[in-house]
Amino acid sequence: MKEIVAEALQVTEDEIAFDQIMTDYGQAILQLAYSYVKNNAIAEDLTQEIFIKCYKSLHTFQHHSNFKTWLWRIAINHCKDYLRSWHHRKVLLTYESEVEPASDHDHVEQAVIQLNEDSKLIKAILQLPLKFREPIYLHYFEEMSIKEIELLTGVKQNTIKTRMRRAKTLLKESLEG
Repeated sequence: MKEIVAEALQVTEDEIAFDQIMTDYGQAILQLAYSYVKNNAIAEDLTQEIFIKCYKSLHTFQHHSNFKTWLWRIAINHCKDYLRSWHHRKVLLTYESEVEPASDHDHVEQAVIQLNEDSKLIKAILQLPLKFREPIYLHYFEEMSIKEIELLTGVKQNTIKTRMRRAKTLLKESLEG
């Protein structure tokens, strides 16, 4: 009987620990998934699938890299697998955001202008081909270094830098044109 209770306690502790992982990384994984699929509902589904995959694979984590890098690798691979399996389907771009109300007219106008500019930039980023969008997202939105992106994606640093330069050029053309 003690073994059953001990096992039940272990499961409970594991679940509590995994709940903390989901709390700590859930929003970031959702944003990462969205950056690949450009659809909120699909990104939410992928996020759930990623955490299920993570939970089932926790025993394989060997501490050779940091946990976040390991989780991001699972997430990126899962998103790429999804894109490969559904590449023939058109995905509707849905971008939702809210503007916090401001009391001063100038602040409201400024907030609307900023929201419009942010929206255009995000839409332009989401229109980039994946090989350009991925390093831009990881570097600027996830604040990863070029070295971390290399470890995560397996793409050499010089290639990442080249892709980021090309992405910036494409973004500039898209936003100015």
